[in-house]
Amino acid sequence: MSGTDGLEGGQKEDPVRDIVIFSGSAHRELAERICGRLGVALSATRVTRFGNDCLQVQLHANCREADVFVIQPLSPPVHEHLMELLLMLDAARGASAARATAVIPFFSYARSDKKDAPRISIAARLVADLLVTAGATRILTMTMHAPQVHGFFNVPLDHLHALSVLAEHFKDRDLDDTVVVSPDLGRAREAAHFARLLRLPVAAGSKRRLSDRRVVIDAIIGDVDKGTAIVIDDEIATGSTVFTLLDLLRDRGVRKFAVICTHGVFGAGALDRFREQHDIAEIVTTDTVPLAPDKRLLNLHVLSVAPLLAETIRRIHEGESVSSLFTEPDQGEP
Repeated sequence: MSGTDGLEGGQKEDPVRDIVIFSGSAHRELAERICGRLGVALSATRVTRFGNDCLQVQLHANCREADVFVIQPLSPPVHEHLMELLLMLDAARGASAARATAVIPFFSYARSDKKDAPRISIAARLVADLLVTAGATRILTMTMHAPQVHGFFNVPLDHLHALSVLAEHFKDRDLDDTVVVSPDLGRAREAAHFARLLRLPVAAGSKRRLSDRRVVIDAIIGDVDKGTAIVIDDEIATGSTVFTLLDLLRDRGVRKFAVICTHGVFGAGALDRFREQHDIAEIVTTDTVPLAPDKRLLNLHVLSVAPLLAETIRRIHEGESVSSLFTEPDQGEP
């Protein structure tokens, strides 16, 4: 598939030189996979606490005039990991790094993108300002909940998606009686791109969010007269949106489901609810956030985005195009 050909195999790339990569404690395994693809050693980081519980970070590699990448998804505990990232960026800047790129596979604060109630903070904008103030000269992230958050950053930002990685999982299957369904019109464009990769029809729900745990889907726009639905979302935390959509699709006659997302947070008992849904054939997510062993259901598949992130890091370092990774033949960019 365009953009990821050759990225999914086990082969290593030629070593990338004059690059230094650090990882916080959020997802060291992903950082090691990325470094393995690049042929670069993951540089050591020491995180300690003062007696008053404040964090201290020390980078154990020379950063002077180096191209530094700091890998840290903002996964739970979000604020611990955010503070670690800020301190690592500040340390890299203080060590005279030529450039410091914050690699944030999961930018969880992208859900706080607008002032939709009186006297609330637009946290995504605040976090964007904090990252730049700390020393980030570039941001690399993936599948933000609200793409307009891109505009909150006043440094270059590369916003990737995992649609090709997710679609590859379904390649060569019999999908004749399948429809792709997005729970939200706001993400219908991404669902349409995913459906196009698999040559499937697409539909979308009309969703209203009442609270963090309560949503209403008033209608489904598009034909869902199929036996199987692939329900696609960007992030699954509580699962309230997905479970509401599944009930509506069952009422429309859909008998079997696959649920896919980029960011499988799976908090607040979400996986217990998934375990009870016997018509869900499989759940597919990526490794943008770590998944504890006790969350590994038999029908849950975790796909790695390390090859895609590694190739993007290489292109940033070499000054090559990143957007061309996602250009589909004869279709233009997504």
